Amino acid sequence: MRESQSNADASVGSEATARALAPTDDDAALLTLEVQFDGLITELLAAQEANCDSLIFPDERSPVQDSSQCGIDAESDHETRMKEVEAILARLYPIEQAIIQTPACTVAGLGVKARHAAYVMSQYWEGSIEGMDWHARTVRLLIESVCDVAHASLPLKARRV
Repeated sequence: MRESQSNADASVGSEATARALAPTDDDAALLTLEVQFDGLITELLAAQEANCDSLIFPDERSPVQDSSQCGIDAESDHETRMKEVEAILARLYPIEQAIIQTPACTVAGLGVKARHAAYVMSQYWEGSIEGMDWHARTVRLLIESVCDVAHASLPLKARRV
């Protein structure tokens, strides 16, 4: 009798674990927000990278060549790219607010929230974990653990080290 009860308990436990890990309609809103979040983060990183590239070598000319015209073009291009970054950030803000305000009902939903936290706290991935203070290390390890359990990768901005 004990063995059959034990097997029944194990199967109920594994079913509950599977349900908790599987995305459901309960977290459909968070999973939709995650897709939007990922798209905008990819767009933002590309715009920021393009902005940095245009400052270093505008129009693929050396900084010495045609410095008077190059400086004017670079400044104008930089302003345009900054406006593009600001527009992406403005579109990202309500998505981030919705992720924060939407409760997670499953581990998959919790993974969405952890990925967002990693993005917001990306400075915790800039250096070695050994050099971090206790609070920063705790936050980083918690976020990484939640992402691992949820089978969620860290966002690009947080994967530096």
